[in-house]
Amino acid sequence: MFESLSERLSASLRAMAGKSRLTEDNIKDTLREVRMALLEADVALSVVKEFTDRVKERAVGTEVSSSLTPGQVFLKIVQAELQSVMGEANEQLNLATQPPAVVMVAGLQGAGKTTSVAKLARYLMEREKKKVTVVSADVYRPAAIKQLETLASEVGARFEPSSVEERPVDIVNRALKNAKTAFSDVLLVDTAGRLAIDNEMMAEISDLHKAINPVETLFVIDAMTGQDAVHTATAFNRALALTGVILTKVDADTRGGAALSVRHVTGKPIKFMGVGEKTEALEPFFPDRLASRILGMGDLLSLIEDAERKVDKKKAQKLAKKVEKGGRFDLEDFRDQLQQMKNMGGIGAMLDKMPGMGGMAQAAQSQVDTKQFDRMEAIINSMTPKERKNPDLINPSRKRRITAGSGTAVPDLNRLLKQHKQMQKMMKKMKGGGMQRMMRGMGGMMGGGGGMPPGGGMPPGFPRR
Repeated sequence: MFESLSERLSASLRAMAGKSRLTEDNIKDTLREVRMALLEADVALSVVKEFTDRVKERAVGTEVSSSLTPGQVFLKIVQAELQSVMGEANEQLNLATQPPAVVMVAGLQGAGKTTSVAKLARYLMEREKKKVTVVSADVYRPAAIKQLETLASEVGARFEPSSVEERPVDIVNRALKNAKTAFSDVLLVDTAGRLAIDNEMMAEISDLHKAINPVETLFVIDAMTGQDAVHTATAFNRALALTGVILTKVDADTRGGAALSVRHVTGKPIKFMGVGEKTEALEPFFPDRLASRILGMGDLLSLIEDAERKVDKKKAQKLAKKVEKGGRFDLEDFRDQLQQMKNMGGIGAMLDKMPGMGGMAQAAQSQVDTKQFDRMEAIINSMTPKERKNPDLINPSRKRRITAGSGTAVPDLNRLLKQHKQMQKMMKKMKGGGMQRMMRGMGGMMGGGGGMPPGGGMPPGFPRR
């Protein structure tokens, strides 16, 4: 996420971090590099100018001169101003109204609008414990209605049927009436998109907005379109009075121009960001956490929240007890660990949120073949329970049966067995309190600023491309 911007900013600020005294000259030189990094990231010119002016104003004042570590304070100033540009804090949906609260979702075609409606439905049901109805008012694309029906079924939301013969206002009014009858807390309305802004589209969506009077009007922006996305949001805001933005495809955006520009230019907060294709890949937008990640400081709070939400605690505790007592780490345990890692978004997503590891995230993604995890899981599933418990039973004839059943090759199976052996050896070292000693050792390594083990490569046992 935003790798290009993060690398450029980190390089610009690295020299400043060690300064014992800050002068107007060295601040000026660093800010010139920062300015170039932001412009190359497609951040709006007005945002870049205001940002660098504010950093300079704070840096050359008493805030830095009175500090014992001016270089570090300069870094904190940059972080604080990055956060300020994106918004001071996370702004949640305002659903405090007589249910069902109507949330209207708008945007251009291809921005991920319909998928975002499904993601938002899942988010509200799982994290806010709301009962959600979704409806499509896109009468121009029958495929959009069918897509939302499929996604609603996937996430477990109530779907209100609609057809291309109906008027959008009639669809939403009927959906609102039926959502009340079904005791839904929230009604999510997916509206028609266009390939570009046009007067007819704006008039139609404005009329719909006035008719249904939603408590939230969210605009979906494709982060990868940079400043174009910000200009589009500005045009929609004039017609609709937006209450917030959903930034999609953030995981694929190396620049970050839209994330850094949209709040400043439109005055509307980014409320959520899409970080993947799956329906669970929607995160609340925290400006402070993203500013920290952009500057390579990680985002441990989000990592902890991910673990709390996605890691199967019972399985984790069961494995910990088993290892502590000296139990054998078998292939079923190995499969559980692969699944837990996939649930957390994979190695790259985890490293991206760890302090000092942002640069490693991209390397990890390029080195590690994520599809290999699926192949490994398929291989283990193709084994008998007895083979999973005791891999030493797997002889050449069993290997042929297992690989035929999983659609893989014998070298794939041999590689998996080798990786399992390596993890088994590591788990043996954790017997009788070794796990706690290992965690203390890792804490010392991280605290010492080492981050990764010597050599900087991926740990042994991870599948590579």
